[in-house]
Amino acid sequence: MSDSIKVALLGCGVVGSQVVRLLDEQAEELAARVGAPVELAGIAVRRPQRHADVPTELLTTDPAELVARPDVDVVVELMGGIEPARDLLLDALKNGRSVVSANKALLAEEGEALAAAARESGADLYYEASVAGAIPLLRPIQQSLAGDRIRRVAGIVNGTTNFILSAMESTGAGYADALEEAGRLGYAEADPTADVDGYDAASKAAILASLAFHTRVTAADVYREGIRDVTASDIASARALGCTVKLLAICEQVDTADGAVVSARVYPAMIPRSHPLASVSGAFNAVFVEADAAGPLMFYGQGAGGPQTASAVLGDLVAAARNKVIGGRGPRDTAYAHLPVQSMGDVRTRYHVNLDVHDRAGVLAAVAGVFSDHDVSIATVKQEGGQRDPGHGGEDDAPATLVVVTHEAPDAALRATVEALSGLESVRGVASILRVEDLGRPVSALGGSQ
Repeated sequence: MSDSIKVALLGCGVVGSQVVRLLDEQAEELAARVGAPVELAGIAVRRPQRHADVPTELLTTDPAELVARPDVDVVVELMGGIEPARDLLLDALKNGRSVVSANKALLAEEGEALAAAARESGADLYYEASVAGAIPLLRPIQQSLAGDRIRRVAGIVNGTTNFILSAMESTGAGYADALEEAGRLGYAEADPTADVDGYDAASKAAILASLAFHTRVTAADVYREGIRDVTASDIASARALGCTVKLLAICEQVDTADGAVVSARVYPAMIPRSHPLASVSGAFNAVFVEADAAGPLMFYGQGAGGPQTASAVLGDLVAAARNKVIGGRGPRDTAYAHLPVQSMGDVRTRYHVNLDVHDRAGVLAAVAGVFSDHDVSIATVKQEGGQRDPGHGGEDDAPATLVVVTHEAPDAALRATVEALSGLESVRGVASILRVEDLGRPVSALGGSQ
């Protein structure tokens, strides 16, 4: 065998500690797969006293010194955040050290700079663990489908929100109660903002869109809505339509009259129960990749967790270490297409609009007229509640609910419609708006899913 491959590990939390365990338990098998022993050169942590199960001589509080050590071959970054991770990894790559990272926020924000540094020095940059935990997803997109044209990548990429929405679906609980349960069981962080407001999923969508469409997409390019406003009533309405509600990350390459564009968006949406994503419950992730020749492919499994994410990290580490042994290189960044990112206002989908209205004659006609004025076609409309009392002259009529489901329309048109509806005297308020996605339909030639 060749000389050992030395690994610098930055961070030793939930995932990092599992990486340390697997490197120890599987040392002989990893050496056989790589062609050389894989050994830890050091582990950078903030509080060494909290890591009594790790040999003291491996621990350091100086990650920069560890990355700069001449015997380090591969840097594994599991510390999270943008800084100091960005500078540490750029230094590693510029000095020819390969990098393995699970840092989705960093890859979504600084992927271009990291890829450029890797390209210049000939070092490897792997980040399979940054999206969907243990699920092999990025490598199939980047390598297995390299000869195909991908049209859409869409799915559930955040386990916390999927657990919450699944709990709301199965128990009838409201959002707050389902979030509390997710926290009690360890699925939600003490501060769940990154998950429930869609930031985590948006970072992953940026990475997926960049790889699938060979165009640099950042998290800032991804339209984002979270699940805080999803109510038990929304879940019940979805059920009545034969749908369920999921937080979706949707990335598409759309051929418009002005040329191809990339759409990248994250929001809660109703999807038909007949679609395989509808049955993905709990903290699991699932992603559909649709390509011209390969057709639809589904990737499903544990999207988070220490051992699961560590599995993806070890897969990348083996690839990077093997390349060091044989003198090879991993796949290069292929952001050659430079496609523009489509404005959310141009994205077409269907909508479920829940309106609180006065139960009076002419209300439905007035509401329908607003939709018509903005070229938003109504597919179905249903009234719930309300009871007109002729003795009250109409002013104190009981409130009613109008549930409107539209045909496909641009997002900008729907927003203009909602604004106009809010100004109608007969409309008490817009209770909720949810998109209705049929992911089984092909990406259209003129602006979105049809």
